[in-house]
Amino acid sequence: MIGCACRVCQSSSPEDKRFRASIVVEHDDGTQVLVDTTPDLRSQALAHGVTRVDAVVYTHSHADHIFGLDELRRFISLRGGGTLGVHGDSHTIAELKRIFAYAFSAPAELGGGVPRLVPAVVEGPFEIGGTAWTPVPILHGRRTIHGYRIGTFAYLTDCSGIPEPSSSLLEGLDLLVIGALRERAHPTHFSLPEAIAAARRTGARRTLFTHMCHDLGHAETNARLPEGMALAYDGLSVTLPGASS
Repeated sequence: MIGCACRVCQSSSPEDKRFRASIVVEHDDGTQVLVDTTPDLRSQALAHGVTRVDAVVYTHSHADHIFGLDELRRFISLRGGGTLGVHGDSHTIAELKRIFAYAFSAPAELGGGVPRLVPAVVEGPFEIGGTAWTPVPILHGRRTIHGYRIGTFAYLTDCSGIPEPSSSLLEGLDLLVIGALRERAHPTHFSLPEAIAAARRTGARRTLFTHMCHDLGHAETNARLPEGMALAYDGLSVTLPGASS
């Protein structure tokens, strides 16, 4: 937090130095899918060696999940030019096209000066590079947004509730990544106790928590979490055998 002198903000532990929530999913064939374009995208890519993005999937259109969109022009350049597909629900795609209109209507002669994006509205399961992605409707306050399931992995950031119809989409998980903002209740995010309870209901073999604020120090929080659960941290890489990594 800017201007904060709390023990987590002043911590020397690298696990307490957090960019905004985002992941890269690498398919078995090497396809790399970026989930959300945070305002930190350039710094995240430089810090963790992300040099390839073959598609982008959005969870929702809040500022902390979309405002790095312009950085996609560099990834398009690294692919040799052309366009890049971006996936999201109808509300998110409409917001992206409103805020970043130039990226969806850029003439070809502008080349790498702007990202040239091709929108794809997510209305149900879809494929990227032959790998199936299943949207998981979740609540973010009063708004319904998307989490996603890929194989035995599910990613549910910015979650404050899991509607009953979505519960069946979260069965048989090897790994669940779910948002856990802080200890205290919040109107649009799970608290840590709520996220633990939600993870238990899914029966996931392993759970990692993400989108934490500075209320949760890495080491001390992990020391009291149930077995099979931990806070995620920037740069963490997990491989799931027989599925996307």
